[in-house]
Amino acid sequence: MAALAYRECMTDELRGIGASLTDSWPAFDNGVEEPQPLPAAPLPAVRPSVALLTDRYELTMLQAALADGTAHRHCVFEVFTRRLPPGRRYGVLAGTGRVLEALPHFVFEDAELAYLEQNGIVDRRTLDYLASYRFTGTIQGYAEGEVFFPGSPVLQVEGTFAEAVLLETLILSILNYDSAVASAASRMTSAAGGRPVLEMGSRRASEQAAVAAARAAVIGGFAGTSNLEAGMRYGLDTIGTAAHSFTLLHDTERDAFASQVASMGSGATLLVDTYDVKHGVATAVEVAGTGLGAVRLDSGDLGGLAQEVRRQLDDLGARETKIVVTSDLDEYAIASLAAAPVDVYGVGTSVVTGSGAPTCGMVYKLVARADSSGVLQPVAKASANKASVGGRKAAARRYGRDGHAVEELMVTGPDAAVAEWTPQSDDLRPLLAPMVVDGAVDSRWVGPYGVANAAINHGMVRAELPRGARRLSDGDPAIPTVDLRLDDLLD
Repeated sequence: MAALAYRECMTDELRGIGASLTDSWPAFDNGVEEPQPLPAAPLPAVRPSVALLTDRYELTMLQAALADGTAHRHCVFEVFTRRLPPGRRYGVLAGTGRVLEALPHFVFEDAELAYLEQNGIVDRRTLDYLASYRFTGTIQGYAEGEVFFPGSPVLQVEGTFAEAVLLETLILSILNYDSAVASAASRMTSAAGGRPVLEMGSRRASEQAAVAAARAAVIGGFAGTSNLEAGMRYGLDTIGTAAHSFTLLHDTERDAFASQVASMGSGATLLVDTYDVKHGVATAVEVAGTGLGAVRLDSGDLGGLAQEVRRQLDDLGARETKIVVTSDLDEYAIASLAAAPVDVYGVGTSVVTGSGAPTCGMVYKLVARADSSGVLQPVAKASANKASVGGRKAAARRYGRDGHAVEELMVTGPDAAVAEWTPQSDDLRPLLAPMVVDGAVDSRWVGPYGVANAAINHGMVRAELPRGARRLSDGDPAIPTVDLRLDDLLD
């Protein structure tokens, strides 16, 4: 009731503003209709549905398929990328948990249906179908945090065409972005050589992308994030103390440091480069004592400064005080600081933008569909440079005697044989796991638990890659992809 009263009050107020504006305009007739008072803007609506986070052609395809009778044909869609971004040896899958979290909210409620009807986007038959839409199919895929290569079937969506086609845009928008961030994060944490890397890029992304980026960065090995929403939603460790503005607010740098220490204790991180770094370090230790938690450097020659600051801290007796460096870091900058006495890296813009590769180029392709007699048939796109491989896939990773991965196995052949295939040797690890069965989401993949498992999983699978996989220079994928055709084995 309070919200309604507020809305009515604002409506009257805005009408009054609109009337006063039009009353103040000069009266003359130039043949142009005078502007009308603006209507009151509605209050922001809480929209739990994610169904319109999609492209229009998903719904127009559905409309045509409902009309011609093909909408309910059984289909298999696969998500994969045709190539890795230049310079990348592997990709990191992230976002699967977010897809599964969104799935129950992919419903068309009154607001969505009214919008579609009022704008003539789809016909009545399609609206009736959408009104009762719920995904009841099956989804399986690579575990979140897993590495992938060109052609890897990281997600398989199986159901009717009508059910599965509607999810295309949502799935791709999540997986492409999250996997780009996780892939960049993995390169950065690999370059850091065991030193913690922290995500602080929220202000370089849209507000919701910032949450997704923080989640994906942690999957890629980051130790924490500055984003509180991501911390609350996914149980991530959050970090952050103060910016230069806090120092500039106070009359002296000493006053600013004293305020922070009084508020957060001597274990705080103090930003020492607002004015003069050497003076800032001396003041920080004088105020906080030799138990000062850390100093942060955010500008200049970070490698040289870190050397000087480490010597100064040690001379002052603050031997346990850590050095945190920030300032437009990426994997190359982190690698260049490997010999510097840096304890922690903070990364912003580069990680939330995929460090030069803001998308993984993932596609969502129909690879099998039932024919008019109900038999599942492989289908494939043959367009130049965009060809796909028809039929359902299975996948496994082969390991050498030293425990390192040596190849990615892509299994194709008759649908029933591929669906039932399991590795017959101990050197193969299957890569596809069930995530949704008959519309029911497996809760192990979502929420804080899912993120924690994904981060652990990535740490393990990255360690299994050959050493060359971590090089930042251009090169081939870390391991080759080898095809296994099951009907060839039967001949």
